[in-house]
Amino acid sequence: MPDYFHGYAVVGLVLVVGVLFVACAFAAGRLLRPLAPTPEKLLPYECGVDPVGEGWAQTQVRYYLYAFLYVIFAVDSVFLFPWATIFAGDAFGGVTLAEMFAFLGFLAVGLLYAWKKGVLAWT
Repeated sequence: MPDYFHGYAVVGLVLVVGVLFVACAFAAGRLLRPLAPTPEKLLPYECGVDPVGEGWAQTQVRYYLYAFLYVIFAVDSVFLFPWATIFAGDAFGGVTLAEMFAFLGFLAVGLLYAWKKGVLAWT
């Protein structure tokens, strides 16, 4: 039974050490930093420009689409690296190849759909 709880004890110890490390870092920062608030320092700062007007602005949807496409291809690359290491094994060659072509096929269909809808055009 002690071997069963040993893994949980290690995880708990790492969690406690991590929380203590963050708490000590925040406490040290609070003790060591100079504290001299002025009205200028309490203003919101954005790229050196004084804030003017409301804080709400519209953003075009295409930027979210580019971000979404990036996430899709980042996930694709995350799955391709383990596939390349497993593909070298003797027992997994054919099955792994078929599964990866199915995965890449789904991504290709999504890419073709995005291209056909005009999402990839910069104009």
